[in-house]
Amino acid sequence: MINISAKTLDFLNNCEKECTAKFKEIASIEFKNQLKVLNAFNEAGVEARHFVGSTGYGHNDIGKEKLCEVFARIFKTEAAFVSPLISCGTEAISQTLFGLLRPNDTMLLISGTPYDTLRSVIYGEKGKDIGSLKDYNIHYDEIDLVNNDFDIPTILRKIEELAPKIIYIQRSRGYSLRNALTITQIEKVIKAIRATGNKSFIVVDNCYGEFTEEKEPTEIGADIVVGSLLKNMGGGIAPTGGYVAGKKELVEKVIYKMMSPALSADNGSYELGYKAFFEGVFVSPHVVAEAKKLVVLSSQALSKLGFKTNPKPDGEISDIVCCINFENKETLLKFTRAIQYASAVDSNSTLEAGEMDGYADKIIMASGSFNQGSSIELSCDGPMRPPYAAYLQGSLSYTHGKIGLAHAIESIKK
Repeated sequence: MINISAKTLDFLNNCEKECTAKFKEIASIEFKNQLKVLNAFNEAGVEARHFVGSTGYGHNDIGKEKLCEVFARIFKTEAAFVSPLISCGTEAISQTLFGLLRPNDTMLLISGTPYDTLRSVIYGEKGKDIGSLKDYNIHYDEIDLVNNDFDIPTILRKIEELAPKIIYIQRSRGYSLRNALTITQIEKVIKAIRATGNKSFIVVDNCYGEFTEEKEPTEIGADIVVGSLLKNMGGGIAPTGGYVAGKKELVEKVIYKMMSPALSADNGSYELGYKAFFEGVFVSPHVVAEAKKLVVLSSQALSKLGFKTNPKPDGEISDIVCCINFENKETLLKFTRAIQYASAVDSNSTLEAGEMDGYADKIIMASGSFNQGSSIELSCDGPMRPPYAAYLQGSLSYTHGKIGLAHAIESIKK
């Protein structure tokens, strides 16, 4: 049973009062995004019959077609491909890169070192042929951020030198200590790139970022965005899946990689139906707003307790993650275990750090979620390496997040 002391609750309630202006801003963004989603549903003409699934080849699957149309309308793109058969964000990104790149092409990442799981996709593993970009002789380079912003002079110089086919932006932070990149920052760098006449494909990893701001990257010049339905766009209801949205010719190339060069999006079935995916994206603006409120409260409270957080209490929010730098292994363990204990599912589990696919370090991960690995639900994880930072994210309801945060704060203060 979780019992929260009056002292801790008073502390959080006072922090909450200090977040009023931020909460009002979040509510305004939620309203605009909910209107955007509702209009996408209405303009697409979503009907109950579109919830029904298909079998076999999946030809004439009207539910799949309509779901893709809704996503394209939300992202203001020519096309979108949404599939329950995409297992996670890393798979969606990997398929996109391999769909667009060919041997001897170059990919330039302009937002610093990518997060752990993508490194194997790009670099491969020493001494092994695992089918990475490097194994296909696809060239790669990256440019670090400067003061948490794009290094535009270096980017423009590198583009001229390398003539990359893909310019890649990772919006969220992964396991780095930087802030998520804002739409304003992304728009500025895209405008600078396009002003040179460059025609590279600009690809944005949109994981954790959807609906956190009023616009999406494809509304300000990105050619294609990629994401997971276990994060923002699934609203905590979609049980699996991922998406790509962007220019029709690019989305089609990704589909050829996912399916076969001989097949189109008309292939692929899902017998269970699409109701959860339609419902998930519909509630997503609200669920994301709840998660953002938890980010604000967590940053406010933990900063007052002496910890460094990203974002800072008065900082801009462009994803659903609050990074807390504990500088101490035991504090990271205590905090993460407390979040697990405050979960609705598997609350009786005692977490230990363990090996995970795609990560070089052991990972501690609290994820007492209804859908396994769903990071739009209240969760917290981090690599067991200095500075022992925790990445607190999600929360289907702000109230649950606040309870979990209160319990975790009491745990680390003992």
